[in-house]
Amino acid sequence: MDDVYSNFDLVLKAFWLTIQLAVLSGMVSMVLGTLLAAMRVGPVRVLQIAASTYVTLVRNTPLLLVCVFIFFAAPNLGLLVGTPFLVKGVIAVSFYTSAFVAEALRSGINAVSLGQAEAARAIGMTFGQNMRFVVLPQAFRAAVPPLASTLIAMTKNTSVVAVFGLLEATARMRYFVNRNGDDTLAIFAVFAIGYIVLVELISLVAVTFERRWRVAR
Repeated sequence: MDDVYSNFDLVLKAFWLTIQLAVLSGMVSMVLGTLLAAMRVGPVRVLQIAASTYVTLVRNTPLLLVCVFIFFAAPNLGLLVGTPFLVKGVIAVSFYTSAFVAEALRSGINAVSLGQAEAARAIGMTFGQNMRFVVLPQAFRAAVPPLASTLIAMTKNTSVVAVFGLLEATARMRYFVNRNGDDTLAIFAVFAIGYIVLVELISLVAVTFERRWRVAR
């Protein structure tokens, strides 16, 4: 444990990298997931099929396989050549998580009264305006719990990127364990506490939004 304490700055840097990866991936996956959800409930049949196929394929594909494609297969195809590891990690985690965000949002969209969408169309709103001003604001409120669960799972899934050389928290933990085999449990405990703090922060934010929006309805 002395090695961990004496190099605690490395621990903080590792968790800071994990936070960056989680925040950036969360933002990108929310945008992509919203677009996918809108495509799935939209009037264009081709977009419905494309979004549904994407969500089904990604949800049934391990994140590790997605990372292998982004980190190794894509450069061999001439894609993402010279792209920083952090950006590749964000792309992999975002593409994977966006499918789950889309499903969470679709459940929120289904919770919105059909009469409201029909009333919006009756007064001349386009599909885009209907989604933006009527459906999505309510869908996000209804989908706060599943979205929070998805983002928590995403934060923990960032550890998969450690396999590909990104020195986030899990990779740094493995580094300390390899150097201090006798303190394995203590090192695990330190990094587990760090992950618990991150997860609890997300849960706290989710509960805050859920309570606020429940009152606003």
